[in-house]
Amino acid sequence: MPAPSPTAPLAASLDDPARARDLARMKRLATGLFAVAAAVFLACVLIGPDAGAWVGYVRATAEASMVGALADWFAVTALFRHPLRLPIPHTAIIPRKKDQIGASLGSFVQENFLTRAVVEEKLGTVDVPGRLGAFLAAPGRPERLAGDAAALLHTVAELLRDDDLQPAVAALVDRKLHATPAAPVVARALELVVEGERHQEVLSAALQGLARFLEDNRVVFRAQLGDASPAWVPDWVDDRVFDRAFTAVQEFLVEVGEDPGHELRRVYDARLRAYVHALRTDPETSAHVEELKKELLEHPAVRTWSGSLWTNLKNGVLAAAADPDSALRTRVAELIRDGARLLQTDQRVRDLVQRHAHNAAGYLVERFSGDLADLVGGTVARWDTEETSRRIELQVGRDLQWIRVNGTVVGGLAGLVIYTVAQLLG
Repeated sequence: MPAPSPTAPLAASLDDPARARDLARMKRLATGLFAVAAAVFLACVLIGPDAGAWVGYVRATAEASMVGALADWFAVTALFRHPLRLPIPHTAIIPRKKDQIGASLGSFVQENFLTRAVVEEKLGTVDVPGRLGAFLAAPGRPERLAGDAAALLHTVAELLRDDDLQPAVAALVDRKLHATPAAPVVARALELVVEGERHQEVLSAALQGLARFLEDNRVVFRAQLGDASPAWVPDWVDDRVFDRAFTAVQEFLVEVGEDPGHELRRVYDARLRAYVHALRTDPETSAHVEELKKELLEHPAVRTWSGSLWTNLKNGVLAAAADPDSALRTRVAELIRDGARLLQTDQRVRDLVQRHAHNAAGYLVERFSGDLADLVGGTVARWDTEETSRRIELQVGRDLQWIRVNGTVVGGLAGLVIYTVAQLLG
């Protein structure tokens, strides 16, 4: 047997002390009028008809007032409880019909408020993009929203387990890198370098670096020549040979570096362009590049890097999100401001947002109106019966007590009219 649903609490705002005082005051007024009518009726009975014809008129009025007061008291009381605690049929209507009332209320809301036509008609009178833009553009709002987004990002990151995501991210990166052909990527990168003449700049930098390297290690190279030279060759001969050879190499490097049209540069350019063409057309060259890529990806350092990719990325993003002065937070705030400006000034964006707001609202209403109706009915069904009756009476009871007052007055007037007509006809 399923466990009963827990009782849902009612909103504390429904328990208003001021309303309770007004209800008690109106009950006293209505009861007091009944007491006055009863006292007048009793006085007329005690006086008797001998006191004059007026007694009959007053007695009929008081008697009808009492009947009207009692009838309306019974009707009002029967809404919330059994009158005089007697189990009279068709009384205590709200406690008995609470669940049905809740279901009917949910259906009423669904059929009359939660419909596409009603919602779209209402949205037609609302400047959705304008209001949204004004909300986003309020002073300090972009920064607060950027901070809220950072807090949300941190919460989501805390929910994600690094032990689960780190291997998954590493495997995803590994599969993507293995599945991506390396030759076209290398060819395109080299094409961009060649098209911008960057390869010549790279060659110039390499030549300059080589020249500095030779100069920095001049003594080392001279020592190597001395070790390789026969013992019978004098040192001054080795010095002269080394100086001339070293100077020739340095001058050659400077010459190539300073002459854009040097033959070496033309050969270098032709060879590089031929290699780019081979990368795109020669299967053997492509296979060689793939082998190099595979060896690189299998290197322990690369495996370690891919394994730590998720952690490094997450920590970097969270650190930037937590810093109010970070470029990330600043950029998010700027995006929010730009969006607010577009929502307020760009007619195409405004029309797009307005149209999609209509579509989204219509979809949500059609999709979830039944769920909202069930929510209303289910919530009312879980309310405590006695507490529900008491609080509903607190909300509308003051007006219902006027029914008792009106019943007393109208009943008395009706009794007077009926008695008068009877006397005229008699």
